[in-house]
Amino acid sequence: MGIAIALVLLALGSVLFHFLSPWYFTPIASNWGTIDTTIAITFVVTGIVFVAISLFMAWALVRYRHRAHERASYQPENKRLEFWLLVVTSLGVAAMLAPGLVVWADVVRVPQDAREVEVVAQQWNWAYRLPGKDGKLGTVHSRFVNEKNPFGMNPADRNGHDDVLLASPELHVPLGQPVKLLLRSKDVLHNFAVAQLRVKMDLVPGQVTYSWFTPTRAGSYDLLCEELCGIGHYAMRGRIVVQEPAAYQAWLERQPTFAQLNEQPQGNAAAGKTLYAACAACHGQNGEGNRAMNAPKLAGHGAWYLERQLRLFKVGARGTHEKDTFGKVMAPMAATLVDDRAIADVAAYIGTLPDKPPATTFKGDVDRGRARYVTCAACHGAEGRGNPATNAPRLQGMDDWYMATQLRNFRDGVRGAHRQDVHGSQMALVAGMLADDAAIGDILAYINSR
Repeated sequence: MGIAIALVLLALGSVLFHFLSPWYFTPIASNWGTIDTTIAITFVVTGIVFVAISLFMAWALVRYRHRAHERASYQPENKRLEFWLLVVTSLGVAAMLAPGLVVWADVVRVPQDAREVEVVAQQWNWAYRLPGKDGKLGTVHSRFVNEKNPFGMNPADRNGHDDVLLASPELHVPLGQPVKLLLRSKDVLHNFAVAQLRVKMDLVPGQVTYSWFTPTRAGSYDLLCEELCGIGHYAMRGRIVVQEPAAYQAWLERQPTFAQLNEQPQGNAAAGKTLYAACAACHGQNGEGNRAMNAPKLAGHGAWYLERQLRLFKVGARGTHEKDTFGKVMAPMAATLVDDRAIADVAAYIGTLPDKPPATTFKGDVDRGRARYVTCAACHGAEGRGNPATNAPRLQGMDDWYMATQLRNFRDGVRGAHRQDVHGSQMALVAGMLADDAAIGDILAYINSR
């Protein structure tokens, strides 16, 4: 009897929770209200079945409870009951599936005036390509992919010269205008999913899949990869920002095109030498670093990484957290570099400095560090030499004391929390696996052994 009462209360409580709970779907931010309708139909059908089965089980427990001197009767077949079960089940399944066919027809029918956006996925980053003023996307091919051309743009295709390239996980879209997503992957199977926009579609290597949506509410929405794509899958996050058309257009005009990126002059090492004089006071004449000044080694880092960090300091994405004591010292120094040309010149000069390995200061268990480093290796490489394609700097041959400080900063939210530090926020998620300083020491000991 107690179990029967519990089943009745469970069914009643589930129904009441569904209708009285303050938690439900997020407000619609796209044109896919029909998707919510199909989900609601599924809730109704499965809810009725759940309540019916629960009440039937409660009734059966009472009706057929144990009684002394009574025996159960065995009825192997009941064609009438089986017929009605078949009919009711078929109707329930049809009620759930039929609306989905209508919704799917809308999903695959892209409006003629939809803006095209190419989404490129790679473990574990998002990037985007938008057509320029000609409204056409240029052709791409894997044979063109390199460090300076991560999208694989075809240099001979003039339609691609004005394409806007966004090496960032944040994409802006205009409010009230349909957007067609052209989805491609550079490595493994990924999935583009924005729950609030009701958008979810796989990115398949070797194919270009697509989806579309019409944003109807301004705001910022999380983009997730919802296909297990490797050890760093959980950190593959992005953001879709829906803006008023005027604000979107202003943002779009600030983004670089393929032609502009190619036309950017290479850094001038000679000019950078003069600018580096201020840096040398802390980082050393040869960029060897100085622990007493809390200045890490610079020599050996790629110019792309140095330039990115200097820009982050300049815009306040680094060095502004109240606990980032040493970052606060670096921020005003970065401000002396007046523009991107100055930053490129300094990075070019640092690239000419001798790369000498620093003294190691951390000791730890190399074997435990090897096991922990598997996660890091996915981006930074098995040897810790870094990888521009995954926005991962070099670790091997760099100052271990500085890496330890930064890992703690990432783990504790001192670094990587700023909205503009998109790659730092990804690293903050990964650093969360380091529960204590012993774990950090083990990883650094392994890196030092390479």
